Amino acid sequence: MNSLLILSLIAGYFAVLLVISHVTSRKANSDTFFRANRQAPWYVVAFGMIGASLSGVTFISVPGWVGTTQFTYFQLVLGYLLGYFVIGAVLLPLYYRLNLTTIYTYLEQRFGFWSYKTGSAFFLLSRTVGSALRLFLVANVLQLGIFDAWGVPFGVTVLITIVLIWLYTYRGGMGTVVWTDTLQTFCMLMAVAVSLYLIVQELPVGWAGFAKTVAESDYSTIFNWNPKEGSYFWKQFLSGAFIAIAMTGLDQDMMQKNLTCRSLRDSQKNMFWFTLALLPVNLLFLCLGTALYLYANAKGIEIPARTDDLYPLLALNHFTLVAGVLFVLGIVAAAYSSADSALTALTTSFCVDFLNVEKKPEEERQRTRRRVHIGFSLVLLVVILLFRALNDASVVSAVFTAAGYTYGPLLGLFSFGLILRRPVRDAWVPAVCVLAPVLTYLISLWASSHGHDIGFTLLILNGALTFFGLYLLSLGLPQPAPTEKAAVSVLRN
Repeated sequence: MNSLLILSLIAGYFAVLLVISHVTSRKANSDTFFRANRQAPWYVVAFGMIGASLSGVTFISVPGWVGTTQFTYFQLVLGYLLGYFVIGAVLLPLYYRLNLTTIYTYLEQRFGFWSYKTGSAFFLLSRTVGSALRLFLVANVLQLGIFDAWGVPFGVTVLITIVLIWLYTYRGGMGTVVWTDTLQTFCMLMAVAVSLYLIVQELPVGWAGFAKTVAESDYSTIFNWNPKEGSYFWKQFLSGAFIAIAMTGLDQDMMQKNLTCRSLRDSQKNMFWFTLALLPVNLLFLCLGTALYLYANAKGIEIPARTDDLYPLLALNHFTLVAGVLFVLGIVAAAYSSADSALTALTTSFCVDFLNVEKKPEEERQRTRRRVHIGFSLVLLVVILLFRALNDASVVSAVFTAAGYTYGPLLGLFSFGLILRRPVRDAWVPAVCVLAPVLTYLISLWASSHGHDIGFTLLILNGALTFFGLYLLSLGLPQPAPTEKAAVSVLRN
């Protein structure tokens, strides 16, 4: 593909985003930025959340995984159904009842100051690392596809990338993101669907043969019943449920979108339809992965050592011009649909949880919010450049995996608060939340040395250790009086 063509495509795409930003940010205030004035239509939020939940990593990695893990990833997706049910039935009613702007405010009301700050800090750390990695991957694609040929340094590429996000989110925030996510989800799904169609058209077997080949090949294997492997069904299914609860229900970024709906009922409808849509969407990605491998084999193209490179390699060097254009559009849409909302959520969490802007006059709130927004943009820039300096895919992968450890303490904090009524020694909560991921890591090393792959159940173990630590912190404390129990019951229910 011609680099000028790619640049023109991206420029046109962002021009549309800026137009949407201009329309949606008129008369915007802090409540617009944080919660879209709670006027977002539920069906718009539901559709946009599909793109936000499927990042650029998913767009590239899931099709590539088919060559090594077949369709076993779908076991994780099935577990999401259970997790999203818990979010809709338990967490959303709690958040709406307490009228929260950031969900970690619940921890202050339930446990105290230090629990509140710890929960928010773990979110800030995890989202910063995760969002930086997603942007790092898409910046690499842009660097290879456009800017290397022009001699533009990688740092400038990243700076341009982040500035574009800042431009269309700094005024409207979540009020803009709800609508830009809708466009980006549409572009991403269109890219995958049309790419699959064009690839199968070039295969000698045709559509009927493609379906038969997939059904008869190892690619379509979904269920793994070997308990020693990381892709064992119950490990994947239960991990999927807890990943959905932790990385959606306990994540300010994802929940902030749900809190833009007009009512609890609308938010629950949003979660229901979003959940149903994820099943065929993930199957679409897996089918695309099968098509990529069949295409490479049919054309005699060598499969790259890193499966993440397969889709970009074929799209930019072997596919038709239309398929290549759609790939670029899809990867940009997938990456930015998660990055823009993450930047908004990071700004919201820091402003509300650490700077208490909700208690300040509107003019001061907006001034503080804009400074924090710029600050987190610069933080993302620095972290991405750090990834580049490491220049080691295994290290980057390890950092991304480590980011998942930060959701374990959040899972433990919220589950303890919702299941039990016991108070805890709040000042010791940060120590428990730091110690739990460390113990989880050590246990995973021990299990690996004995031939067991814990896989995604790391999150469950991490949350369980946090839960147990909080229980120890509650021992010896007096139980709440009846009136206090009633107040705790309101928070729990």
